[in-house]
Amino acid sequence: MFSNFFNIILSYFNLRVIFVIYFISAFWLSCKNHEPTGNLMDVASTMQIDSNDTRDSIILKAAHVVPTKNQLAALQDEFIAFVHYGPNAFTRLEWGSGFEDPKIFALDSLNTDQWCEAMKEAGMTKVILTAKHHDGFVLWQSRYTDHGVMSTDFQNGEGDILRELSESCQKYGLKLGVYLSPADLYQIESENGLYGNLSKPTLRTIPAAAKGRPFENKTTFQFKVDDYNAYFLNQLFEILTEYGPVDEVWFDGAHPKRKGGQQYDYIAWKELISTLAPNAVIFGKEDIRWCGNENGKTRETEWNVIPYEKDPKTKNHFDDLTNVELGEREQLYTANYLHYQPAETNTSIREGWFYRDDETQQVRNADDVFDMYERSVGGNSTFLLNIPPNREGRFSAMDVAVLKEVGERIKSTYSKNLIEDWQGPKELYDNDLETFVLLDSINNSIEIKSDKPVKFNRIVLQEDIKNHGERVEKFKVLAWIGGEWKEIAKSTNIGYKRILRFPEIKTDKLKFQVDQYRYLPAIATIEAHYYAPRPPVVTIDRTNDGFVVLDVDRGNFKWKPHGENSLGNLSGDYEIRYTTDGSMPTRDSQLFEGVFSFRSGEIKAVSVVGGKIGQVSSKVIGIPKIGLFQFDSRNDFRKEHMLLAFDDSLETVFYFHKEEKKPLSMSFNLLEPINAKSFIYYPSLEANVGFISKGKISTSMDGKNWSEPTMFEFGNIQNDPSARSVDFTKSGAFRYVKITILETVGNSARIGVAEIDLIE
Repeated sequence: MFSNFFNIILSYFNLRVIFVIYFISAFWLSCKNHEPTGNLMDVASTMQIDSNDTRDSIILKAAHVVPTKNQLAALQDEFIAFVHYGPNAFTRLEWGSGFEDPKIFALDSLNTDQWCEAMKEAGMTKVILTAKHHDGFVLWQSRYTDHGVMSTDFQNGEGDILRELSESCQKYGLKLGVYLSPADLYQIESENGLYGNLSKPTLRTIPAAAKGRPFENKTTFQFKVDDYNAYFLNQLFEILTEYGPVDEVWFDGAHPKRKGGQQYDYIAWKELISTLAPNAVIFGKEDIRWCGNENGKTRETEWNVIPYEKDPKTKNHFDDLTNVELGEREQLYTANYLHYQPAETNTSIREGWFYRDDETQQVRNADDVFDMYERSVGGNSTFLLNIPPNREGRFSAMDVAVLKEVGERIKSTYSKNLIEDWQGPKELYDNDLETFVLLDSINNSIEIKSDKPVKFNRIVLQEDIKNHGERVEKFKVLAWIGGEWKEIAKSTNIGYKRILRFPEIKTDKLKFQVDQYRYLPAIATIEAHYYAPRPPVVTIDRTNDGFVVLDVDRGNFKWKPHGENSLGNLSGDYEIRYTTDGSMPTRDSQLFEGVFSFRSGEIKAVSVVGGKIGQVSSKVIGIPKIGLFQFDSRNDFRKEHMLLAFDDSLETVFYFHKEEKKPLSMSFNLLEPINAKSFIYYPSLEANVGFISKGKISTSMDGKNWSEPTMFEFGNIQNDPSARSVDFTKSGAFRYVKITILETVGNSARIGVAEIDLIE
């Protein structure tokens, strides 16, 4: 009765009186020997906005919207895995057509234990498998289709990838999720396909009987649905009853092709899922939403209390929410419903969702992945990272190395709270998100201190969202430094978790202060951590006009860029030191402050972060090429094509075609004599391009009298396509150079030369 009384009052009064009401209620409760709970109404995962609600009462309701038990568990999973697998790994396509012969899925072996071991090392807690992608090919032994692993040679047609992954998940302590694409190109394109076949909804029993394959689970459902929805429900029943516990069902909203006005009966799907997998969250519907992009970009403020026009619990269709801002006050004012719906930040470790190859398909580096982990998990969302297995049924070595490094960073940074023994409210350090410190307009800060200073550069904050929802809108953290309080970080909301990153400090006193909130914040956790910055690897390049550029390796990942500076986010300030005399660089070596001119020789460089020196990078720089190289008219190649091998860029490639049994030569001359000791050949790393394996090089001063040729042979260059250096057998100055290609790897006719250098 007391709670209802205040709900009525809040419909008419401004938020400015809320705190007066709170103190009255606190006094009333204390008279009855109770502590204030921090709530003025019952909490719920969805709240309806009434016609007489004011702006203030809408915000108050938003402060009492909380996650369901399953949503909270999904947020606590934090870092989870996607596994995209199927025919696309063999066709090298992102989306299949539905016309693929199942035998194109030519899998000989499978090692799901290796997947789970790598994911576990990364700190992941759950894996979601594409049991069926848009092409309709299924990765389990379904009773209701033969378009899948049952029609391949994998384990003589008896292989079941979903089953093997389920068993590996149980072995390694990972949760299992399934991606079941509502779109199905096989059912669209097949002559007797069920998708969009204009069948009428009739009463169907789910699961439909399958001859010789009865279900151990005897649960049945009655749904009035069409043919395709019945097919989809039957497959859901198989997955949710025969593969162990399923904790997430993932529905993609993509539609590569539509047919016959096909509609999805999600309300029926939801009933079946909630019955058979009561602990599962449903992605793409009211439980979990897409973050709005596939590139790992995060919002500065990720509210999980979202405005809706209609009741999400009765909706059949959910649009993607891609706005830059979601759940801000102005958006809530126009809502009819307020609903808790956390986001998954999803992207792929590789360029694309499916595996293509290890040569041209780039892999994100550990800096990028760890930065996304801190931005997503530390930004009130879940981080979903895709790792696509290769055609050998394993995660590739490059992917595994990144996962291992990221896991080591997470563990070394976040395994211990550096201030867990500080003097302050015990509720903040007990690892219990349901114990909290309640703040108000008078007591809006928490101060903690220690007997000795501690060094850290990360702060983790959490609210008790289970019982109090998301309330903090603006806050800051101050540290006692040099005899005064100094602000070290600030942000907007907190929600499930907020990770703050800032330059390293050392202090024995911290203050957390809330400056704006929706209702009385319930702060459950304050932690301090130290991330040991890794000095980044330095890249050494030269412009075609002879200037050397030193930078840090930002990776070569170009798929769906997120626009974040991962290195800057993690390492903060760094400097680059270098040498040009072949000596090892130190902290006191020449500081790189801008491009510099350098004719030829070896450059070595390191980055320095906080006094720590990173990995040494070295590169032998050839003589400048602009205005110095000319091309002999007797060449078999056009000048503009040859220029691509002399432009100081490994991105551009000079291609030529070698005729069988006919040696090819490429000649060029210099405008001034040089005394070079060697030349360097940089092969092209593009797919389907051959390599020079054997040849000879001659030099001349006048273009008529040539030196005795220097013979060269590049061993194992196909498996190790790195730069290859050849020392001239005869020293002396020259102006003319002739390189003759005698053999190519595998007698390949199409050869690529990324660059040629001459070293003085």
